[in-house]
Amino acid sequence: MGRFFKFIGEVSSFGLKALVDAFRPPFEWEFFMTQIEEIGWRSLPLVLAAGFALGVVLSMHTRVTLLQFGAEALIPSLQSAAFFNELGPLITALLVAGRVGAGIGAGIANMRVTEQIDAIESLSVDSFKMLVVTRIVACILILPMLTLFMDFASMAGGFLAEYLVSHISLQLYLDRAFKTMEWANFIPPTLKTSVFGFIIGTVSGYFGYTTDEGSAGVQRAATNSVVLSSLLIILVDVILVKAIFFLFPRNAI
Repeated sequence: MGRFFKFIGEVSSFGLKALVDAFRPPFEWEFFMTQIEEIGWRSLPLVLAAGFALGVVLSMHTRVTLLQFGAEALIPSLQSAAFFNELGPLITALLVAGRVGAGIGAGIANMRVTEQIDAIESLSVDSFKMLVVTRIVACILILPMLTLFMDFASMAGGFLAEYLVSHISLQLYLDRAFKTMEWANFIPPTLKTSVFGFIIGTVSGYFGYTTDEGSAGVQRAATNSVVLSSLLIILVDVILVKAIFFLFPRNAI
């Protein structure tokens, strides 16, 4: 238990240091924009494909159940509530943790093993700020945007599944989907993914930046980044959902 709490303290200190350094000049804009492209743009096809497929699957499953009660008109509303409130943020975070987390952990670890970080620091450049802070900030900013794409891709998949079965019009589908949606159902769940982004960037950056086990450490950093990031995302999501229900009681109805 002592080692576990020591590890949690080290990771937390690592993340807080990154947040503080993010507001201190000089700012590594070039490396930051590179991470925006790597984490955001290159993750977009995966997020869109997953969102569309999950939207189709959820629509098919809910139709089978709701037809038994003559409530098929609620399918669009259920689709939007499920994805905008929970499925979209959580699945997006897990997908990014799998794709980006491993890359961050392995990439920084490889630079540590090949002494590229030492070379950077020999030039009086802050390697922590250039390699870690830029990635953490990029994850924090990009996750909410990717979540929006996931949400609307799922709605597109749900509409296609419904149209092929019932030939529902797009306007009617959207009216039913967003009739009961409020800003409180949409903004807090989307913004909570910034916390997920912080977790992904911090955990992955920590394992990569602190590795000292040679080539074996690169593989271990990639694996640990994905596993621990995914686990923390699920655990923290429970806390954030409860906090959202407390701050926005209508979300719990």
